[in-house]
Amino acid sequence: MASNRIVRINEEIQRELASLLRTVKDPRVQDTMISITRVETTPDLRYTKVYVSILQEERAQNAMAGLKSAAGFLRRQLGSNLQLRYSPEIVWSLDDSITYGAKMLKLINSLEVKHDDDADEE
Repeated sequence: MASNRIVRINEEIQRELASLLRTVKDPRVQDTMISITRVETTPDLRYTKVYVSILQEERAQNAMAGLKSAAGFLRRQLGSNLQLRYSPEIVWSLDDSITYGAKMLKLINSLEVKHDDDADEE
């Protein structure tokens, strides 16, 4: 279980990175719908793992390459905006939970539901 301080820092990093993603000039990142779903930071604040969800699956690999390319810029901006002792190194990870959830919802909605009214008529 993470300490309360780490949880607050994770929330701040997530909020700050979400706003900083809009300033990245790389077209691989700009032209893609990216959501930060979760952030996990090590207790020594040296590394932070950022889980992102990309809605356009065909652009996911290019967007991840763009994020890795912009990691240095984002780390520098994050360090100056948050005033932490260490600016954590950003490790990007693709999170497909939103895509998986949408796929499951589509499957559930496509099922035919047998109503109890049919059984009452017999």
